[in-house]
Amino acid sequence: MKRREFLQVAAAASAGVVATTPSVHASESVTRFRMAFAPHFGMFASSAGDDLVDQLKFAADQGFTAWEDNLMRDRSVADQERVAAAMQQLDMKMGVISALRGIKKAVSFAGDNAKERDIIVQALRDVVPVAKRVNATHMTVVCGLSDPKLPRDYQTANAIDLLKRCCDVVEPHGLVMVLEPLNSKKNHPGMFLSESPHAYQICKAVGRPSCKILFDIYHQQITEGNLIPNIDLCWDEIGYFQCGDNPGRKEPGTGEIHYGNVFQHLADAGYDGIVGMEHGNSKPGVAGEQAVIDAYRSVDPA
Repeated sequence: MKRREFLQVAAAASAGVVATTPSVHASESVTRFRMAFAPHFGMFASSAGDDLVDQLKFAADQGFTAWEDNLMRDRSVADQERVAAAMQQLDMKMGVISALRGIKKAVSFAGDNAKERDIIVQALRDVVPVAKRVNATHMTVVCGLSDPKLPRDYQTANAIDLLKRCCDVVEPHGLVMVLEPLNSKKNHPGMFLSESPHAYQICKAVGRPSCKILFDIYHQQITEGNLIPNIDLCWDEIGYFQCGDNPGRKEPGTGEIHYGNVFQHLADAGYDGIVGMEHGNSKPGVAGEQAVIDAYRSVDPA
């Protein structure tokens, strides 16, 4: 038995499922995930090796139907094109790519420095061809640090104004910016945008289909908890989800979040978008990667 066939059979045995209508890309004994969970490069490197396309093929063989890559804009055009071609062949959707780099450590959207704001707009122009090249429709936007010299309401007005300018750049291309609130209690102190109600307020004020919320369940569990009610309250402005358990930011089942209930709620509410697996693996090596796959099998909605 070839190595790849062995991995496919092993994954199916561990998951304990048999496909009734198997994908032409996945092993005949592996069911594609109902929810579009999106791993990232490096998550399955022990099993698939370092090659980007080999990692995509491995993930498809395990039943994954999506992928995301924060570093895509920094990859070579050749790698971008190669990844896009492989994903098209494997019938996988591209999730978020990062629109901006280094913004977490600077005052950007909240500030009133005209030069810095122009740099943001140009960065959005620069990432448009990358998104189109890899068939991405959603781009992560982090709104940077708070501006200590300005009251929060003025900062919010600044962010709304700049986001409208950014919408003018991406919207004609069918692209959506998803604003990611980041927790300031553990990972990202000093962030301007950390709460889902604030993100909702901003998206409502921008009022454009190209500006939505990236609801990262890990960050919002730390910031505010009350996950399902907050998701419901933000629902009409959420464009994308990411996940990771807390504490630890590893796969579901390693922390306190009941991901089976959360994902079932998303499915019942009609969410058919991508859920980015933006977390680490709790265990090293091939066994740790299989643990990630098993964890998602256990929380995939019925």
